[in-house]
Amino acid sequence: MGEIYIAHRNEYTNEVQTVREHCENTANLCKEYAIPEMEDLAYAAGKAHDIGKYQDGFQRRIRGENIRVEHSTCGAIAVGEKYPKPMNLMMQYCIAGHHTGIPNGGFGNDEDNSLKGRMNRTFEDYNAYKQELELPELDIRKWQQFLAADCGRNADWLIDKFTFLTRYLFSCLVDADSTDTAEFCRSTEVVRKLQADFEKCLEKINVQLQAFEVKTELQKTRSLLQEQAYRNSTKDAHIYLINMPTGSGKTLASAKIALQRAIAKKKKRIIYVIPYNSIIDQTAEVFEKLFGNNLEILRHQSTFSYDEKVDLNEDYREAAKIAVENWDAPFIITTAVQFFESIYSNKRGKLRKLHNMADSILIFDEAHMMPQDYLQPCLQGIAYITKYLNSEAVFLTATMPDFEKLLKLYAPANNRIENLIKDKTLFEKFQKCQYINMGKVSPEGLLAKSEKYPSRLIIVNKKKNARQLFQMCTGRKYHLSTYMTAYDRQKVLQAIREELKSLDEDFPDGNIPEERRITIISTSLIEAGVDLDVYTVFRELNGLDSILQSGGRCNREGKRDKGEVFVFEFENEAQNDKMNITQRLLAEYKDISQPECIEEYYEEVFFLKQENIQKNTMHIKCRSFENLPFQTYAEQFELIPDRTCSIVVPRDEKSRKLVDTLRYTKIENEKELQKYTCTVTKKELDELIKQHVADDFGTGIYCLTNEDYYDENLGILLEAQDYFL
Repeated sequence: MGEIYIAHRNEYTNEVQTVREHCENTANLCKEYAIPEMEDLAYAAGKAHDIGKYQDGFQRRIRGENIRVEHSTCGAIAVGEKYPKPMNLMMQYCIAGHHTGIPNGGFGNDEDNSLKGRMNRTFEDYNAYKQELELPELDIRKWQQFLAADCGRNADWLIDKFTFLTRYLFSCLVDADSTDTAEFCRSTEVVRKLQADFEKCLEKINVQLQAFEVKTELQKTRSLLQEQAYRNSTKDAHIYLINMPTGSGKTLASAKIALQRAIAKKKKRIIYVIPYNSIIDQTAEVFEKLFGNNLEILRHQSTFSYDEKVDLNEDYREAAKIAVENWDAPFIITTAVQFFESIYSNKRGKLRKLHNMADSILIFDEAHMMPQDYLQPCLQGIAYITKYLNSEAVFLTATMPDFEKLLKLYAPANNRIENLIKDKTLFEKFQKCQYINMGKVSPEGLLAKSEKYPSRLIIVNKKKNARQLFQMCTGRKYHLSTYMTAYDRQKVLQAIREELKSLDEDFPDGNIPEERRITIISTSLIEAGVDLDVYTVFRELNGLDSILQSGGRCNREGKRDKGEVFVFEFENEAQNDKMNITQRLLAEYKDISQPECIEEYYEEVFFLKQENIQKNTMHIKCRSFENLPFQTYAEQFELIPDRTCSIVVPRDEKSRKLVDTLRYTKIENEKELQKYTCTVTKKELDELIKQHVADDFGTGIYCLTNEDYYDENLGILLEAQDYFL
């Protein structure tokens, strides 16, 4: 009997899994995960991925010898010998990086961790694999035709598609590898998967929609707009555009359309993508309340941890924690950062999810907020997923750019695009406020003007200005900014909602006495999806989309004929291109919420700055399949520019214990700490460190060590509070 080549050892049962068993299992799973056009390639990559474990050194290591053995590159060398370029290159990137992440391609004589550098290394003999594993024959021509489809003769498009499919193959491979390894090495029963009954969910949403009153003109208009969207969504397309005004019921309408499409086309999952962490809670709460036990929602965001949710049963908690790793769940709510970084990462942990974006309905809430500097890769990723991975996408916003034009220009995959709201004549019924240009004001003048109104929301561009206004303001007041922890912002938002509700109940005629009037001062975090209804809004000059989003918080329920949104500028504040465009449109248009004005704004923002849109696409970085910079590109792919630093602030007994654990054991629970973090600039963090009130205890996670440097109303302070005795 020949030697047994071991891939894994179960530390609980001491059973062994052979390299042959693991490679065959991984190959079968990898093929199962892949789309038909990639099945054979995926099978071959799975078969070859652990060939390096046939080295004598690896077998000694797994039998207990304390030595380090590189095994991933051997499989890459083997497929390079078996298959022609560029097919073998796609597999080589994936196999060589299946533990550490897809490497850069590199150049000829590299000796680094690039693909070329790894392939130049010397390895022990691993040819024993040929006695146990047979790499399959592949239809090269068929694969090449699939790769070239929709690319025409454009080499740039071919590069972009090749890199997307490489990441997709990597996703299938690492999830198959992880799943088979976990299955063999586990010590407990298999954890169940999260469940959903889309048919019952659709019944519930229909009951909810039918229960809404349709008496007032606004209610009738809302119903007509929604019906238009439902009617047009029966047509087959890759990407659907829902352009509906604020207050027209976009969230429920999009959920109904997603459920209908998922049922009709037998999709596996619905993925709801939201621009901000701050509004996921509200959306998740709406769906959890509506669908109840018929839908187990997976939430994947940086500020949410399943470990800390005490109201979840253990069975669900464990299922959700596993599903977060690969998104194998029927209904997912996540952020745009999580979604797009999971497409353009090079790392195993993030890319593992990509193949489960197939056979899905993707909903992009506030779709206009895709960052301009990364618009092409964002649109391209969606175009590829919907065209090649059998998914459909819904773009949802009240301020819709010309996505049809943008997709055709920047995401060439020949997607079918369907605009669900073709008749916009009803939009004027939702114009519940008028936009008034105040021009330049001082902080004192702004506050004096705002005092005339029963409830007022003042939104500024900078955190320091929000803090200054709050400190100057008198009476009942609230402050919101990312200087505050998510823990405190949630408490403030809840208090605001309760206060506004009591004002409505106590003073239905709107005659609110001065001592009960409230002022809310916030940064832009309050604009998108935060469900508030105030009497008057004051918005500092910014992009038109921000101004109109702010207007969505004014007279939201249409209780008055017209609310007022005042657009102002502070003296000596610098202006960017978007502000300049908005300023001109304010002068030209009587009503800046008109569709024509929005179209003109986006025409200038997106089509006059084409170099910004294209500058972060992969083909700009490289012109050859052989030296694609996967790792470098992933490290530079940041949807949020000038990322701030996070600092943990102890806010209750639980957070203090978490910080103590970090201090004394160096063990962190990053997800649980997230809700206690606020954001500061690198310069501000350095100042806190210099004052010896912030420390990372050698872990890289900075914590505030002196609570006098935090105020629950203002957030993080750069100097301690004064106390007078």
